[in-house]
Amino acid sequence: MATKTAAPASSTKRKGGSSDKHPSEKYHKKAKTVSSKKKPEASDSSDSSDSGDDGGVELASKAHGAKTAQDPARPKPGFNAPGKPAEHGLNAKESHAKQKQLALERRNAKPLADEVQRTKKLWERLRRKSHVPKEERQQLVDELYGIISGRVKDFVLKHDAVRAVQTAIKYSTPDQRKAIAKELQGTYAQLAESRYAKFLIGKLLVQNDAEIRDIIVPEFYGKVRKLINHSEASWILDDIYRGVATKEQKAHLLREWYGPEFSLFRQADKSDVTGDLSAILAAEPSKRTIVLKYLCDMTNALIQKKLTGFTMLHDAMLQYFLNLHPGSEELKEFGEVVRQDENGDLLKNMAFTKSGARLVCLLLAHGSAKDRKNILKIFKDTFQPMCGDTHGHMIILAAYDLLDDTVLTAKTIFPEILGKNEEKDMENVTFLANDLNARITICYLFEGQSRSLFPASHANDLEILNEIHEIRKTTSKKDPEIRRKELVGAMSAHLLSAVASSANELVQTSFGCQFVTDVLLSTNGDKTSALAAVAATAAGDSKPATMVDTYLPAQPHISLTPHGGKMYRTLIAGGRFDKSAGAIKRIDPPLNFADVLYPIIKEHVLDWATGPSSFTVLALLEAPDFSSSNELLDILRSQKKSLKKAATEGAPKTEVAEEEEKPKSKAKRAKKGPPKPVGNQGTRLLLEKL
Repeated sequence: MATKTAAPASSTKRKGGSSDKHPSEKYHKKAKTVSSKKKPEASDSSDSSDSGDDGGVELASKAHGAKTAQDPARPKPGFNAPGKPAEHGLNAKESHAKQKQLALERRNAKPLADEVQRTKKLWERLRRKSHVPKEERQQLVDELYGIISGRVKDFVLKHDAVRAVQTAIKYSTPDQRKAIAKELQGTYAQLAESRYAKFLIGKLLVQNDAEIRDIIVPEFYGKVRKLINHSEASWILDDIYRGVATKEQKAHLLREWYGPEFSLFRQADKSDVTGDLSAILAAEPSKRTIVLKYLCDMTNALIQKKLTGFTMLHDAMLQYFLNLHPGSEELKEFGEVVRQDENGDLLKNMAFTKSGARLVCLLLAHGSAKDRKNILKIFKDTFQPMCGDTHGHMIILAAYDLLDDTVLTAKTIFPEILGKNEEKDMENVTFLANDLNARITICYLFEGQSRSLFPASHANDLEILNEIHEIRKTTSKKDPEIRRKELVGAMSAHLLSAVASSANELVQTSFGCQFVTDVLLSTNGDKTSALAAVAATAAGDSKPATMVDTYLPAQPHISLTPHGGKMYRTLIAGGRFDKSAGAIKRIDPPLNFADVLYPIIKEHVLDWATGPSSFTVLALLEAPDFSSSNELLDILRSQKKSLKKAATEGAPKTEVAEEEEKPKSKAKRAKKGPPKPVGNQGTRLLLEKL
């Protein structure tokens, strides 16, 4: 049986040593008790025993496997600074003060310590632009440049000093910016890898200085593979590629995705450099297998790392896809890689870049019915931002033209872009009607590839549509016109309801009037409420509006706007002009909008006939289904004198308008041609009708 070992003579019995409480509870209790008192010396064991001050600490040390006897050569840790030992003879507060002093001394011993400290003070003052007078700000900037000039490289890699350099660039002159850019020459690839210095590159490039751009961008040549995989440098590299680099510089950067030789050897003739992989492989067909494998490996590496938001990646993926043979195993495998990305982040990111959106459209065109269905499901909850995006809206148009299952297309896309509940319907429809890109996603089903819907700025859209239409001939079974009519039928009720409830908001803009016209001419269903709502927008006095108050002019009456008059004339005619037939192509069943509109404007019809909307009144007389034409003719004949005055004189012009119309030289006078007839042309034609 083991005998009990006697305690050392210097030790004493602890109070509460036989307590059932856990040692850690005693430690916390003791810490709370003695935190405001001076810590007892380690050698004063007899006093501690009598008072019981350190009993809890001793037990806690034992519980953690520490020795019970305190080493006199090692100071005990203070309660207020656990883990940081206080010096012998000092309490926690004094120890912390001494540690702070040591940290300050170490910081001051570093190179440029005083200069960095001063730049931080200047930055603190300069960053509050509205609180610093212009003269004082200039003095501070001059002082800041005096500190950093010649030593910019020493400042930019310090996280607190680089902010001051960015502020200096913000308030700098072009010469000062160029001086900083030249001083940093040779270090930009290293700066791009820095967590803080990478923003300095953006500050230099955001000024759109061609000389600075040509200093910075070439320093990334030969380093694309390394930097695109770097957590910090990849984003600044892609920003440079997407928004700053010239066409030739982009080609140099993109070529590095095709193999090591394109990184090591660059074309001497910079004007002839190309990033088009088809042209490169056409010149050297033997390299096709090696180049495609290298490109595939680089793209797959980024996809596996979930780094799928880079524009450069999307451009490289498009080049790879375009050089695969249709129907090949390589193409099928590539499609699987894209579609099997977890959470669909790759496809969603691709939707918002030019090359990415085109690639998604091509994947839809070449894919099977199942592939198209799976791709469409990935974009769920993303269609609304896509429809307003410069590139994303093209994927919605491709879905309209390529998916044979129109029920799936309608259920997937329309609830998101049109609205899922009545409260948001008006907001969504107003956005669709007036946004330059979103309006295409609705009006395309009504107008097709019309010039009014696809202006010159959207020429790329037409190229993609023609490309997928050519592929569709071999991959789709449904007739395009049948597909279009089924989609129009699926959204007709929703659009007619939106026009009936929001007509006043929609007709305030030219895009809104075009949207209303398309809906009323091309949708199916009962249009009575919608026609009545649109006609009601013409109610009221059509004379020019006056100022509501000193600052805000009143909203002009719709009859005074060009887009309003055009909308009314088209609806009265009951169709659009067909160039091939040389006449109005009326819809069936007819709208009979003339009979709906006339009772509302009858009271002010003379103002319409002598104002900017005189052609609307003329359209009423020419409408074949207008039942009150004789009544209107009688009203106009009774006011023939007013019509003649408007036909010859027209509306008076302001002095500003007259000055603008005066030709300033004989050359301009000759170029302007013969003077236009004075007066209201529409009123003149009405008089001929009378």
